[in-house]
Amino acid sequence: MSKKAENNFAFIDGQNLHKAIKGLNWTLDYKRFRVYLKEKYHVNKCYMFMGFIPTNSDLYTALQNFGYILIFKPILTNKEGEVKGNCDADLVLHTMIEYPHYDQAVIVSGDGDFHSLVKYLREKKKLKTLLIPDQKRYSALLKPAAAEKIAFVQPHRKKLEYKKSTP
Repeated sequence: MSKKAENNFAFIDGQNLHKAIKGLNWTLDYKRFRVYLKEKYHVNKCYMFMGFIPTNSDLYTALQNFGYILIFKPILTNKEGEVKGNCDADLVLHTMIEYPHYDQAVIVSGDGDFHSLVKYLREKKKLKTLLIPDQKRYSALLKPAAAEKIAFVQPHRKKLEYKKSTP
């Protein structure tokens, strides 16, 4: 008797992932990351939440070609000139809208705002993993919420780092 293939969805806090990896002084290869999510966590659908910046249209096209479903939020620029997308509520909402359609969710963020979502998914046996970009810098609220379901992106740098191809 064959086991049914897992049907897991990923919900990615795009800004948290990007800023955390950038803070570690490397660049994520989003194409490799998508393959990693498919192979390691059996992710069939991959939602990425981010602020919309019109000049990034080439990036958005590339991400969609890699298999990400992009969910955009209008952006705001603060006094320091930092761009904020504030996609947390959208990520939570989409995770719950899609709830009946996936076996388990992979949440990609180190943001403590997702504490309640992660805890709820874990309690309902719907959390595959909480994938945190930087193992040294993430909200302490997430550890008890996710318990044994925490994993990190940083240890997979060799596999997931973007390397410029030489002609």
